[in-house]
Amino acid sequence: MTAERKIYLTPQEYLELERTAEYKSEYYAGEVFAMAGESPRHVLIATNTSYLLVGTLKKRPYMVYSADLRVKVSTSGLYTYPDIIVACKKPQFDDPREDTLLNPSVIIEVLSPSTEAYDRGAKFRQYRTIESLTDYLLISQDRALVEHYVRQADKDEFAEQSVARWLLTAYQGLDNVAVISSLEIELPLSDIYDKVEWPEDEGGSRTLRVVREQGSDYETEPR
Repeated sequence: MTAERKIYLTPQEYLELERTAEYKSEYYAGEVFAMAGESPRHVLIATNTSYLLVGTLKKRPYMVYSADLRVKVSTSGLYTYPDIIVACKKPQFDDPREDTLLNPSVIIEVLSPSTEAYDRGAKFRQYRTIESLTDYLLISQDRALVEHYVRQADKDEFAEQSVARWLLTAYQGLDNVAVISSLEIELPLSDIYDKVEWPEDEGGSRTLRVVREQGSDYETEPR
């Protein structure tokens, strides 16, 4: 028996197929990865958060996009679909079709059991190379928890070159409020998790801060 031969696509071949495909797929290093469907709870949390952002930023020059818009990580060639994107500057697109964004400012992912390690690890490592990205938020769907990474100043007085650091703030509990300073907004967790039900109580509330250096936190590969 011969091993099944992998089929590798160019970015343009992937885009041509993706634009007519029934289901969304990621693309990386010539390979295409089908994206699994989401649970009702995942969809509700993403919808709540998206509406909250749209309403809060309504009269500001920011664009809020849903999971139907692709993001390209130019440094690696990854094409993916974040759950929610905020662009603070004029959107820059990969081509005239304007369906692949290059300059997200804020990316929000709702965690799922099948993709949590990827979102925390390899995917975040790729996102960190996007120069425009200032904030990365991970929203749990099995408890009231929002983990918010914020890009810090690049300069390190003890390093010979620039080192990107990300400050982690973890907001836990429905009475807590996530603050996105770059957008000058607050996101109450009670609104993010509106109508979301859990089998058990999600626990107490707290806020934690941790400074992590680029590339030093998670080492889990995507697939």
